[in-house]
Amino acid sequence: MIVDEKETAVIFKAFCDENRIRILKLLTTGEKCACKLLDELNITQPTLSHHMKILCDSGIVIGRKEGKWMHYSISEKGIIKAKKYLTAFIKTDK
Repeated sequence: MIVDEKETAVIFKAFCDENRIRILKLLTTGEKCACKLLDELNITQPTLSHHMKILCDSGIVIGRKEGKWMHYSISEKGIIKAKKYLTAFIKTDK
């Protein structure tokens, strides 16, 4: 697999923050409204927006607008891509 350094950095930036890991853990049980994420996390709305932008830009999370709120879920395609990039670093010949 050809590893695109810029895309790899964007994807793995999503995993490099405790709050984003908490968000991903919350999303493992299904789609969540931003209001629910705010209730679960001890962060402000602008901070949540910052983290969600990074997660969505990476393709790991997808968002959809419903009324005034965004609803977020984990992207299976994004997770598969991240997994492929990670496994590309495993040396297979020993």
